Amino acid sequence: MTESLHIAVAGAGVGGLAAATLLARDGHRVRVFDRFESPRPVGSGLMLQLTGLTVLGQLGLREPIEAAGTRIGRLWGLTTPSMKPVLDVRFSAWRDDVFALGIQRSALFDALLRSASAAGAEVFTSTVVTGADAQTGQLKGNGLASGNRFDLVIDAMGAKSPLTTTPRRDLGYGALWATLPWPGCGTFDPAALEQRYRAARQMAGVMPSGVADGNGQTLTYFWSLHTRNADDWYRNPLNRWKQEAIALWPETERLLDGIESHDQLAFARYRHRTHATPVAGPRLVHIGDAWHATSPQLGQGANMALLDACALAHCLRDAPDTVEALKRYRHLRDPHIRRYQAMSRLFTPVYQGDGRLLPFLRDRLAAPLSRVWPAPRLLAGLVAGTFGRPLERLGLAPAVIDSRDKTHD
Repeated sequence: MTESLHIAVAGAGVGGLAAATLLARDGHRVRVFDRFESPRPVGSGLMLQLTGLTVLGQLGLREPIEAAGTRIGRLWGLTTPSMKPVLDVRFSAWRDDVFALGIQRSALFDALLRSASAAGAEVFTSTVVTGADAQTGQLKGNGLASGNRFDLVIDAMGAKSPLTTTPRRDLGYGALWATLPWPGCGTFDPAALEQRYRAARQMAGVMPSGVADGNGQTLTYFWSLHTRNADDWYRNPLNRWKQEAIALWPETERLLDGIESHDQLAFARYRHRTHATPVAGPRLVHIGDAWHATSPQLGQGANMALLDACALAHCLRDAPDTVEALKRYRHLRDPHIRRYQAMSRLFTPVYQGDGRLLPFLRDRLAAPLSRVWPAPRLLAGLVAGTFGRPLERLGLAPAVIDSRDKTHD
C-alpha cells in the first residue's frame, strides 16, 4: 500500500501502542485515543514469551525490555497437601536459548508509549470512545471533536470494548494481583514461575517480574478467587485471607507481611470471547482482547496483542488496499488464535474451577505424563506461544530471541 492512511487507535494498551508505533513508522497518520486523564497501564506483572519478544525486537525494544525484566526458564506448581508436581514446563526441553520474561506491566507500557510518540503517533487522553461506524470510519464518544472520520479504526479497547457485539462469557474465577519486593531469603526460584494448588479451587503464584522504578527486583504475587467472593474479600478482615493463603503456601508468609491493606491487591476478572471475525466492515478492525479474550492460564494475552499489531501492520504494508489488508490480517492470525482459545478452554478448569474430577485426574496423571517424550518439548512450545507457527506466518523466523545473537529456527 503506497497511500498514507489516517488511522485511529482506540485504546492505549499493549496492542494499541504497538500498532500505533508500527503504523506511524510506515508513514500513516496515527491518533491514539484513551479514556484515562494520562496514559497508564492497568495490572501488575505479566510474562512475555518468544512470540511477544520477537515482535518487540521488530519495534527495537527488545534490549531495554529484557533489561527491565527477569528471565524465566521454568513454570512449575505443586498440589497440597501431597506436594506432588502437577505442572512442570521447562523451556530448555525445547531449546536451551528459549525463555520467558517476567516484567512489570508499567515497564512495558512506558517503553511502548515512548516508542509510539517517537514514531509520530499522537496520543489523546480523557477521550471515551463509545462507537465507530465501520463503513465511514467515524468515531463517536466523549471528548471527540465532531467529524472525526478515519480511513481505519483499530479497536484495541479490550474484552469490554463498546465497539464489539459478540457476547462475552465471564469466567468463574479471577485473581488478586500484587507487586512486591523480591525477598532476600532464597525461598523462591528467581528464574521460575511457581504455583501452589488445592484442587482447582485455590491457587497462589509467585512470578519474578523485573525491576520497578529503579527500586530493585520485584515479584508478582497472585491469588485465585471466585468472582462471587470478590466483594466479600474486600469487606472481610485482611488477616482472615492471609491465614488461608499461608495455609496453602507457608513460605509466602514473609511476602504477605508486606501487604497491609486490601488496596495493595487488585482484583482482575477474566472473560472468554472470540469474534467470528476481527473485521467489521472496511474501516473497523479488532485486535487483542477486543477480538479474542480468555483466562491468563497460558499467559498469552500481551503476546497475542503484540502479534496482532505486527500482523496488521504487515498486511497494511503489503496489500494493495485496506479491504485486502484486513482480509489478509484475518487469514494470518485466525488459525493461531483459535488454536490457543481452544487450549485455554481445555486447561482453565483443570487449574481454576469448582469441579472435582479434573483436579483429581490432574494430580494423578499430570506429572508422570508430562515427563514422557515428547510431552516436555510440546509443553514448552505451547507455553512459548509457537503452536501454529505464528512467527513464520509473519515472516519473522528465523528470529533473534535474545541479545546474544542466537536464532530460532
